[in-house]
Amino acid sequence: MAQPELKRELANRHVQLIAIGGTIGTGLFLGSGKAIEKAGPSIMITYLIVGIAVFFVMRALGELLLSKAGYQSFTDIAEDYLGSRVAFITGWTYWFCWIMTAMADVIAVGVYVQYWFDIPQWVPAIACLVVLLGLNLLTVKSFGELEFWFALIKVITILALIGLGVILLIIGFKTDAGSVTVRNLWEHGGFFPNGISGFLFSFQMVVFAYVGVELVGVSAAETADPEKNIPSAINKIPLRILFFYVGALFVLLCINPWTELSPAESPFVKTFTLVGIPIAAGIINFVVLTSAASACNSGMFSTSRILYNLSRNDQASPNLGKLNKNHVPANSLFISTIVISVGALLSKLIPEQAFGIVTTISAICFIWVWGIVLICHIKYKKTRPDLQARSKFKAPFTPAINYIVLTLFAGILIIMLFAGETRPALLCTPLWFILLFILYSIRSKKGKSNQA
Repeated sequence: MAQPELKRELANRHVQLIAIGGTIGTGLFLGSGKAIEKAGPSIMITYLIVGIAVFFVMRALGELLLSKAGYQSFTDIAEDYLGSRVAFITGWTYWFCWIMTAMADVIAVGVYVQYWFDIPQWVPAIACLVVLLGLNLLTVKSFGELEFWFALIKVITILALIGLGVILLIIGFKTDAGSVTVRNLWEHGGFFPNGISGFLFSFQMVVFAYVGVELVGVSAAETADPEKNIPSAINKIPLRILFFYVGALFVLLCINPWTELSPAESPFVKTFTLVGIPIAAGIINFVVLTSAASACNSGMFSTSRILYNLSRNDQASPNLGKLNKNHVPANSLFISTIVISVGALLSKLIPEQAFGIVTTISAICFIWVWGIVLICHIKYKKTRPDLQARSKFKAPFTPAINYIVLTLFAGILIIMLFAGETRPALLCTPLWFILLFILYSIRSKKGKSNQA
């Protein structure tokens, strides 16, 4: 009997909104406050630089995915161009960083629900996981629908903010913090109020803000007409970066002097409150709640598909490669959900430090994954000129841009080493890669002894 395959049930609207949802998340709604504290108005440049780098990563990933029909995700690409060891490490690293991110998001769900209901935060956190698990077990279309509506809520909120900001700028609206004006970008200590160091130290949180953009690649095996839908979604990333990140931050910083924003509070809540919308906090709390649930939903989807691919490539238990009657990797979903729930409960022990630790480790691991994509693309150009010649979605400015982006990523890791907040997590993260190296070596030895 033939092994059942993943179903291609994600339509173009699902892929487009997954791409948008992947570039708008907790990093923007919550993390931007912390990033603004470090960089001031220059944070817009940080988002622009990292956004451009991520776009070139996605162009490289898109070309690679479409170069061979059998590719399920970038772990298959890593296997082809860099060998099974790198594929094993990359696959499990991607699983690990999404698990870490989902842990933070599910805890956030519990915290946000407490805004309305006085209940222990673990109750809504576990309830959220159960609901998302149930929906993900149905069909991949259920995931696509859920992510479609989650992303739509985020898009509408940012559109409302930008539209409101433009109107306030035109009429010269006055708030308790002063006039709404573009002069707020430089009148409070300059465009770089904390100097170059503050600007550089903001890169870690901005990298975290972009995690998830590669979900378009993870969903490739379940996307209808990938040759059309994946390039379409990737090519729209620059416009989304300019509009949803740079545009939203421009409006925020024109309405609020950056000195009025607190790193512990969402700048979006502050903005709507300043302009006199009485239910602002409740509205934004709901949006941030759906954003956290969306990120957790994406985490469950991506981690289950990564485990499925690792199993199909003999790099994880064969049981994780089994699909249910809906063509969903149910066992992989259950394992990922259990790990996320245990982590959510454990992270209550260090609630104040958890978000910073998790986002730093997640950013480092995503830099690894993005870097592997670029390295694979360099090798693809060198070793498979036949495939590149037939490519209908060639990545621009390669291989030079690949080396430039890799250098940027290396620079961000060095910056993390000098920042007190990120240094401990950066120094601990290599332990994960050492563990994977050891596990792969043990697994390889067992495989050779069984063959003998």
